Amino acid sequence: MADIEPTPLSDATRAPPSASGLLCYCRPGFEADLAAELTERAAGVHVAGYAQTRRNDGYVLFHSDNGPSLTHELPFRELIFARQKLMLLAELRDLDPTDRITPIFEVLAGRGRHGELMVEHPDSDEGKQLAGLARSFGNALRPALRKRGFLSQKDETRFPRLHVFFVSGTHAFLAQSVVGDSAPWPMGIPRLRTHADAPSRSALKLEEAFMVLLTERERSARIKPGMRAVDLGAAPGGWTWVLTREHMRVVAVDNGPMQPGLLDTGLVDHHRVDGFRYQPVGAVDWLVCDMVEQPRRVAERMATWFREGWCRHAIFNLKLPMKKRWQETLQALDLFANTAGEHPDLVIRARQLYHDREEITVYASIE
Repeated sequence: MADIEPTPLSDATRAPPSASGLLCYCRPGFEADLAAELTERAAGVHVAGYAQTRRNDGYVLFHSDNGPSLTHELPFRELIFARQKLMLLAELRDLDPTDRITPIFEVLAGRGRHGELMVEHPDSDEGKQLAGLARSFGNALRPALRKRGFLSQKDETRFPRLHVFFVSGTHAFLAQSVVGDSAPWPMGIPRLRTHADAPSRSALKLEEAFMVLLTERERSARIKPGMRAVDLGAAPGGWTWVLTREHMRVVAVDNGPMQPGLLDTGLVDHHRVDGFRYQPVGAVDWLVCDMVEQPRRVAERMATWFREGWCRHAIFNLKLPMKKRWQETLQALDLFANTAGEHPDLVIRARQLYHDREEITVYASIE
């Protein structure tokens, strides 16, 4: 059976192909935006390199002679358009379908042990056709790696993860990620269950934002029953629904109708007013906002809430244009940071989430 018994290594084995730089996954169609982000951020930390990508591939290669330095200088938490950040080890072309394992052994020789294996593929229409191969190959590779000592006998977070990323049946990239400086989910995608009673699928955006943009400690400290929240642009109530599941009291602001069941909870007060004009009566713990408007206008309004002391934490979406999305993202985030007031302890994180479309999600908090 293919991919189970690798060819024994010998002194005559050819030198393994190597590569250096980053391999980052992204939403298909946003490769140019991620490439622009990586290029600008690398230049900002004085690490030379260049991006290689193709539209709708769902990933970006950033080639650099100093991959370890680059992955250290570009923390995953600070990247916006990347779902996953990996340090590239090798590019494997013209793989033999009857033995894809031996080339991987050649690359891993002398690189120490890994604590977990992820065999993945791009989240693109073409890439999804490789799901079966990734699953079956992972089942074959995992015990082979353990037998050779390249992989721990059980998942260990103290070792880096090993990633095999197939872009075709005969072409793959070998990379590794550092636990705590990468997404913990295969393909960088958190798996969330759609709730039948949620007013809209937008509920998944806020659930993912809490999971991705806050640490476990932050979620425990900042999402508590009895907190007060405001949801701007709330109708029909997807984000309000998520907040009520955390037993928060919510002012839902929208001229449109809310799902009746939300009002029946006794936790929701619906105000039929413009979200850009609403002002709270007293400060609240959370502000959330998913209004469809120009990103800089939303950023400016969110900054007003922090400048006036109306909220302590916020999650909001910025809808992006079809072109120059990285530049628009920078301008909107800079506008928010520069007009939010003098808060030396203001934290800002942003990411294009899996459940986002033409937008990014921002978390802001006064520590």
